[in-house]
Amino acid sequence: QVQLVESGGGWVQPGGSLRLSCSASGTDDDINIMGWFRQAPGKEREMVAIVSNLDSTTYGNSARGRFTISRVAKNTVNLQMNSLKPEDTAVYYCNAYNRGTYYWGQGTQVSVSS
Repeated sequence: QVQLVESGGGWVQPGGSLRLSCSASGTDDDINIMGWFRQAPGKEREMVAIVSNLDSTTYGNSARGRFTISRVAKNTVNLQMNSLKPEDTAVYYCNAYNRGTYYWGQGTQVSVSS
């Protein structure tokens, strides 16, 4: 059973930066895909960025040009978020896809306000 541990959320002023990190345990596999989704109050969960075990990346429209996802170690991914906006405020969830199963972290709050 894959378990995901997230870190790095918090509060930041508009224009600031945060880095989220997610580490997976419970498997010796090189997990196929890991990434981040987010959900703001009253909105559906949306994809922020994902990265494959071959380092292929895909970004959601809201993240493109401001956020960067990277695999920093086996089954560990970082999401560097720059130029943050109030509309980036949401709970950010780490996600992993491996052997046909999706796994989710518990979520970390990101708040952007002045």
